[in-house]
Amino acid sequence: MLTNVSSAKCIGIKAVPVNVEVNISSGLGIHLVGLADAAVKESLLRTITALQSVGFRIPGKKIVINLAPADMHKKGSGYDLPIALGIIASSGQKELPGIGKYLIMGELGLDASVRDTPGALPVVELARDAGYAGCILPAGSAMEAVEYTAECRIYGAGSLEDVIRILEEKEDCSGLLARNPGRTSYSPDPAGNGIMDFADIFGQEGAKRGMEIAAAGGHNVLLIGPPGSGKSSLAKALAGILPPMSIEEAVETSKIYSVAGKGDSRCGLIRVRPFRAPHYSSSVSAIIGGGSGNIMPGEISLAHNGVLFADEFCEAPKKVIEALRAPIEDRKVTISRLRNKVEYPASFMLVAATNPCPCGYYGVGHRCTCTPGRRAAYLSRLSGPIMDRIDIHLWTNPVEASKLVCRKKEESSAEVAARVLRARDIQEERFRNENIHTNAEMSGRLTEMHCRTDRDGGAFLEKLIDKENLSARAYSRILKVARTIADLAGEKEIGLGHLAEASRYRLLDRRDLF
Repeated sequence: MLTNVSSAKCIGIKAVPVNVEVNISSGLGIHLVGLADAAVKESLLRTITALQSVGFRIPGKKIVINLAPADMHKKGSGYDLPIALGIIASSGQKELPGIGKYLIMGELGLDASVRDTPGALPVVELARDAGYAGCILPAGSAMEAVEYTAECRIYGAGSLEDVIRILEEKEDCSGLLARNPGRTSYSPDPAGNGIMDFADIFGQEGAKRGMEIAAAGGHNVLLIGPPGSGKSSLAKALAGILPPMSIEEAVETSKIYSVAGKGDSRCGLIRVRPFRAPHYSSSVSAIIGGGSGNIMPGEISLAHNGVLFADEFCEAPKKVIEALRAPIEDRKVTISRLRNKVEYPASFMLVAATNPCPCGYYGVGHRCTCTPGRRAAYLSRLSGPIMDRIDIHLWTNPVEASKLVCRKKEESSAEVAARVLRARDIQEERFRNENIHTNAEMSGRLTEMHCRTDRDGGAFLEKLIDKENLSARAYSRILKVARTIADLAGEKEIGLGHLAEASRYRLLDRRDLF
């Protein structure tokens, strides 16, 4: 007897259907076909043990299990549950009339418990679009998608017996439907970086202004300064002034975390913007994404719609720094392997921090022991193409003793966040039909449309480009930053003052830096 069980496989942040076919006929042996990897092949022993542990028998016949389409590699342990249900139905041990109505995923424990598997959000999206009555997922995985859609039922099963109850359709199983117990604060921050308040950072008024502009327009930032000047504190404080994610941003970010197995199994979608802070020694694959078998999202995708903080930027391997070029520009990353090609979103704010020289103390009195050549060589580790892609360069000086000792009340993050939110609202209205959210994401066409300057502004920019020998990309970045400054001021047109301030943030384009 042949039984078909619907399942799925994630490619990037989208799920594609996988049909688990189980046929029992005369003969001996259990055969698994359909380009399954080692984890899937091992599922046979897990599945058999799980079935026997709850009283089911394994027929002494030939069991053929096919994962279709057969030309697509299948990875992971999420096919355990569909295989077990196929064996039960094909052997006639249970009547499961609902088996074709649901998309089913889950890993089985040896005691027939159902364990979480990654990719719940894309699987639910596929079930909705394909017209299934719903999904049957492990309880924790189902919670990831609990507030994603109301158009299909999402059951969270804790054991194989729960799944059989649902598919037998003999009793009310609404108690197994995943429900949102209420939101809790959840931040996908692996290092547990505390969000600092701007009021706790003394001095650094210029740097704070630059970070406010960056948050308002989604611009990339480079912080340059000696040790202890507040670079890391400013980066962490940035997370506290970013506006909350829209529902579209929350869904897309949550999909990435779901595929990576890092989803919020407690209360649904991730609502707090990610703040990722990988160590500077991280490999290219860890930052960009990859893997020899299953291609997983890297740090730049996990920082999607949030912040990627790269401390000690000049100490990172050059290969890693240069690998950021295309994702910063394209807002996505395409990872290619011999037989696989996967695309992940990667629209993040890069906040990089570095010392100004090898000893770290250039600009602090006479403490620097580096020659001008060594200073220039140190920052030249950041190539021209990378620097062109960073909109705002900020120099942080050590805080003056008087500001540390006689502390005055500083502006809080809440006050700054209110201004940032007003500027973001202007941009949401501006780009309502463009599928982008911030000024930093503007294409050349949109930049030309929304960043027009008057005659005085044009003459200023022409003189600036000739003096500093700016590239076309640097010119475009200045216009985008100026647009954000105007939005913060609530002004519709970009004025000369906005352009002048934006140009001051192109610090490393100056020829007289050292």
